[in-house]
Amino acid sequence: MLSGREGAGYGQPWGTGRRSASLERNGYIDMLRAKTYMARPDEVVPKWWLVDASDKVVGRLASDIAMILMGKNRPTYTPHVDNGDYVIVINVEKVVFTGKKWLQKRYAWYTGHPGQHTEVAGERRKRRPELILREAVRRMLPKNKLAFRTLDKLKIYVGSEHPHQAQQAEPVELGSKD
Repeated sequence: MLSGREGAGYGQPWGTGRRSASLERNGYIDMLRAKTYMARPDEVVPKWWLVDASDKVVGRLASDIAMILMGKNRPTYTPHVDNGDYVIVINVEKVVFTGKKWLQKRYAWYTGHPGQHTEVAGERRKRRPELILREAVRRMLPKNKLAFRTLDKLKIYVGSEHPHQAQQAEPVELGSKD
């Protein structure tokens, strides 16, 4: 006697106790036994990527870098595990902003004294251009303890030289419009 519904796609009535040996039967997946994969920190093997920032828009480049740092480009992404890759960025002094942001975008930070110290993006580009991209990436990462460890995997250098030759970083094209 059927109770009006057949159980979980098995073609069997509820309560018969019969279980399939495979996860899929009759075109349905048994969701009670399918487990979500969770990466463990000891399973993750990080890769090294090399990004040339010449003539790249800061926001688009920072967005792509943040995804790689968090590990969202991997099929084994797990939110609470640091499974991202290392990213080396060279030629950071050649990044571009759209519009008039070199004159209008302001960076502010607290110095310990009353008031804040501010500077426009054009001044920061002359003084420390790597901070422009680092701040953009930092603000695109989640606001938690894991983000501090994730941001340590970002290596930014002015010019085309970097000290990470031994890691054999693979070049990757990021920050494109398409």
